Amino acid sequence: MSKTVFAALLALGLCACSNGDARAGDAAGTDAAAGTNAGAAPGQAAATLAVTIHSANGAHVFTVESAKTEAEQARGLMYRTDLKPNRGMLFWPYPTDGSGPREASFWMKNTPSPLDIIYIRADRTIARIAENTIPFSETPIPSGEPVGAVLEIMGGRAGEFGIAEGDRVEWPGAPG
Repeated sequence: MSKTVFAALLALGLCACSNGDARAGDAAGTDAAAGTNAGAAPGQAAATLAVTIHSANGAHVFTVESAKTEAEQARGLMYRTDLKPNRGMLFWPYPTDGSGPREASFWMKNTPSPLDIIYIRADRTIARIAENTIPFSETPIPSGEPVGAVLEIMGGRAGEFGIAEGDRVEWPGAPG
């Protein structure tokens, strides 16, 4: 295979793994399971932070990797098989360019484990929870409204904790 053809195929593959821009009508997305490097160089640990969700039955803390850059958000949790029960990834700011909240659309391509995708409004309340998403699915999972952050955790955890739309989410450096 020529170098030109290989380079073109590689570029096409990288484009297929980016998160969607609802305004552009792109249904592409991010995802997989947490525990290893998000955007960190090989051998480096990804930065983590504590995210607390305040639900009707108490506060629930998750230790999550932070996906702040376009490249980190495009890779998300893809290919990960080592997701732990109280781990995950926070996509913040969303979008990465700081242009303010917008509708998000994620997918589960290259994601071997079910996730709960929690879409968070700019006021840090939960707009929508897509529970137990289907591994490897390329079906778009829309936020349904503009969001300023997205949290991914192990599938089923939101239900186990009674986390619901309207619950408040906090993390270090969060707006407001």
